[in-house]
Formats: sequence, C-alpha cells, structure tokens
Amino acid sequence: MNKAELINVVAEKVGVTKKQAEDMIECLVATITGELTNGGDVTIAGFGQFLAKKRAGRMGVNPQNPTQKIQIPSVTVPKFKAGKGLKDALKAAHAAAPAPAPTM
Repeated sequence: MNKAELINVVAEKVGVTKKQAEDMIECLVATITGELTNGGDVTIAGFGQFLAKKRAGRMGVNPQNPTQKIQIPSVTVPKFKAGKGLKDALKAAHAAAPAPAPTM
C-alpha cells in the first residue's frame, strides 16, 4: 500500500474528503518526525513505538577498494518496535492462512 492508497482508505473509513485524509496523514508523519528529531519517541498503544537510536561508528571496508579500511561515523537512525496488538494480529493472520502444499 502506498501513500495515495492509504489516503483513499482513511478517507473512506473516516468519512472525510481525500484532501482532509491527506492532511491527517501528513500531520501524523510530521508529528512523528518532529518528535524523533527532538530526541523523543512516539508510542501508539497496541500498535508500536517509534524511536530514534544512535548507531555507533565502526570500521568498514571501502566497496570500491576492498583492501582499504574506512571509518563509518556514528549516526542516528529511526527504529520501530511493534506493539503486542500488532504482533498478535500478524500471528492470527499467519495462523489463519493455509499452509503451502508440500512438493515432492
């Protein structure tokens, strides 16, 4: 599902125009991005938690010259931890799906 499809689904389910749904989605993304940029996190109960984690610097190998070592600097990256409700929904969907037939 891409952004346009998500906007259509939200507009249909909530009963608002596509423009209003687009504004809602953009507001959600901007709010989460802003909070992570400021060092906070965003938790949506039953869905999950968005975090900003610092990945430590390390030594790596130059892909253009494998004999050369390069220093990879530390960087802050976004992380998502799925909540119990999301995990349970995926487990239930997986359990309900028929198992593939064995091939011989």
